[in-house]
Amino acid sequence: MRANTARHLINLWPPFLFTGIHATRIAADWRQVDVELRARWYTRNYVGTHFGGSMFAMTDPWFMLMLIHLMGPEYYVWDQAARIDFIKPGRGRLTARFALDDATLADIRAHTADGAKYLPEFEVDIRDDADQVVARVHKTLYVRRKPAARG
Repeated sequence: MRANTARHLINLWPPFLFTGIHATRIAADWRQVDVELRARWYTRNYVGTHFGGSMFAMTDPWFMLMLIHLMGPEYYVWDQAARIDFIKPGRGRLTARFALDDATLADIRAHTADGAKYLPEFEVDIRDDADQVVARVHKTLYVRRKPAARG
């Protein structure tokens, strides 16, 4: 699927559409994704800052989707684990940029060449309009080369 088509479809996905989460850019080569969480009355918590669940949700699928497209159909790619560290209250428009480089992809391919599972870890910052980090998300993915692709 083309990145721009995927971006439009993902933005219509109910968990994003109804929480103010919006993918603003998916690079054509799937190596970078920019996402924002817009401030809305329904995205605020009891104390008037962004709901932490929405902040976490804005980071959920991206590394997995990027790796699925970059590694190709010869690989299983799933989310394994995630955690979020809240650093300061999130107000206004929040953004996150996800990026994967050649070295990371080469490392994953090297660790999975013989069919072994690999659990690469990724980190992404959620930033406010002042470019201050409001939260840091740690993601662990499960990557394994499919048996039919090994031989």
